[in-house]
Amino acid sequence: MIINPPGEEQKETNVDQGQFSERFQAIKNEIGRALIGQDELVEQVLLAILSRGHVLIEGAPGLGKTLLVRVLGQVLGCSFKRIQFTPDLMPSDVTGGNVWNQQKNAFDFNAGPVFTQLLLADEINRAPAKTQSALLEAMQEMTVTVDGTTRPLARPFFVIATQNPLESQGTYPLPEAQLDRFLMKLHVGHPSKDVEKAILAGHLAGFDATNLERMGLNTIANPAMLSELQQSLSAIRVDDEILGYVTDIVGKTRAHRSLTFGASPRASLALTFVARARAASLGRAFVIPDDIKSMALPILRHRVGLHPDAEIEGLTTDDCIDEILRETRVPQNVV
Repeated sequence: MIINPPGEEQKETNVDQGQFSERFQAIKNEIGRALIGQDELVEQVLLAILSRGHVLIEGAPGLGKTLLVRVLGQVLGCSFKRIQFTPDLMPSDVTGGNVWNQQKNAFDFNAGPVFTQLLLADEINRAPAKTQSALLEAMQEMTVTVDGTTRPLARPFFVIATQNPLESQGTYPLPEAQLDRFLMKLHVGHPSKDVEKAILAGHLAGFDATNLERMGLNTIANPAMLSELQQSLSAIRVDDEILGYVTDIVGKTRAHRSLTFGASPRASLALTFVARARAASLGRAFVIPDDIKSMALPILRHRVGLHPDAEIEGLTTDDCIDEILRETRVPQNVV
């Protein structure tokens, strides 16, 4: 059974699973030249992009979140803009607005930074909810409405947002509606001793994160190639047993004793689509249970709510999802 995103027709492309895997690996390797020791993070962000989704990356300052997005823009050949979220940022600073033109005796629309292909929403949880919500329409509908006029955004369009842990001073929790718009939530931890040593050696050898041009990074892709790769995922087979496995996992989040609310059907769709992308990245034409299990945490962790009693006990949403994965029967002989 083949699953397509809503509104997407199955299309023939010239990309087979082997070519998809080769291109995916080439993009990942080029990004890895600038981002040391973050292979898993890079892989998951690329899977989200090829699944037409947005990513929320959480971690303390200085762990390379912003560098990742800047490198992505260069390697993917996409137009790139950045918004530094601050407590005084206004919604019009994101979307743009109409300005009176005295010479024309009419209003001109000044496009905001959201009119790009790859948008970095840096430290998104430092702005209040009203400003955060300015991205909702763009992330869901790929359009921006200002003063009653709706304007389409460039395709492809991706938001990669970074946030500091909520315990950090001066942060606001993201509304549940906006969290659900992110396909994945990824955690960035501190590097291992060996990785940190390699980072130090790279900087001593002349690496400058503010001057990526000196690295000579190659542009491996372009918007047309990304679109072709995205369309090729419609050929990845998803068996009924896999669909049952997805619905079992997501359904159990709604009945788990340590969760106040579970994931919606949007989570089931997201888990299925990203599993397709993972299968293709590994050169397979079909989804297997391991594709689902490996992507469950980044897809579900921000779509469920932890009960206060469980939080006091030191549990996390990741712990609850891990327990659900252990207790859910895995389909056998899926090929």
